[in-house]
Amino acid sequence: MANNTGKKRVLGRGLDAILKSPDTDITSEDISGNYVAGAIAELEIDRIEVNPFQPRTDFDQMELRELAESIKVQGVIQPVTVRKVGFNKYQLIAGERRLRASQLAGADRVPAFIRIANDEQMLELALIENIHRKSLNALEIAISYQRLIDECKLTQEKLSEKIGKNRPTITNYLRLLKLPPEVQVALRDGLITMGHARALITIEKVALQKKILDQIIHEGLNVRQVEMLVRKPEKKKPAKKEKASLPEKYSKASEDLGLYFDAKVSLRRSNNGQGSIVISFTNDDELDTIIAKMKK
Repeated sequence: MANNTGKKRVLGRGLDAILKSPDTDITSEDISGNYVAGAIAELEIDRIEVNPFQPRTDFDQMELRELAESIKVQGVIQPVTVRKVGFNKYQLIAGERRLRASQLAGADRVPAFIRIANDEQMLELALIENIHRKSLNALEIAISYQRLIDECKLTQEKLSEKIGKNRPTITNYLRLLKLPPEVQVALRDGLITMGHARALITIEKVALQKKILDQIIHEGLNVRQVEMLVRKPEKKKPAKKEKASLPEKYSKASEDLGLYFDAKVSLRRSNNGQGSIVISFTNDDELDTIIAKMKK
């Protein structure tokens, strides 16, 4: 896996380059703060207020704890989105789950996209231009697609029209955001390609995804090898032997013996003629009766 001891790479520097301009910042010096709108920055969590119009109020605590543990190891992969509302004051637009998990993880800062109050059209144009930059990796493109859908209220069909990509391509990128954090980090850091990631998406079990990810990194597997590994069928369990059917002349033997011994009788016979007769009883009296009849 990637070495996490160094400074983590920040996603979306292409977007920063497009929007880091005085023209995109809030013009009042009283509330300009340290960051321009459109930048991606590590913001102090205490300076971010929760959106009062956030419709979601119920968060699964177990999932938050799991995400917090992931953040401790991997960091926040997909930055939250905030709106600048004052001098070094921000309001959360998207990413409350990531913000809460970061707090649980003990972080005092979180990576964030910064927007001004009424910049939807500007953001849309900037994101679309950013998507076409060759320097972006697959995960950065996926995040940009998701931002256009969430923040600019675009459907996948509308997004397809705006960026000139067919819908299946967009869907394939968006699916990358459903991969485990370890796989997303490997994709972000160039340890695997989108082809590798797409093959891993088809695996349902997260543990198996991580196992194959380790193989890709340590054994240098190419996409074709991973696809073959994913498609490799599981070992089939040996087929159960069909129960041998009794010849016609023995078909009523169990019933006749049962009537004679006044007990349940099971008759088993293999195709080579070997078998057994099992006479069942529930108490000593029944056993004595069966033995007496056998002696006759």
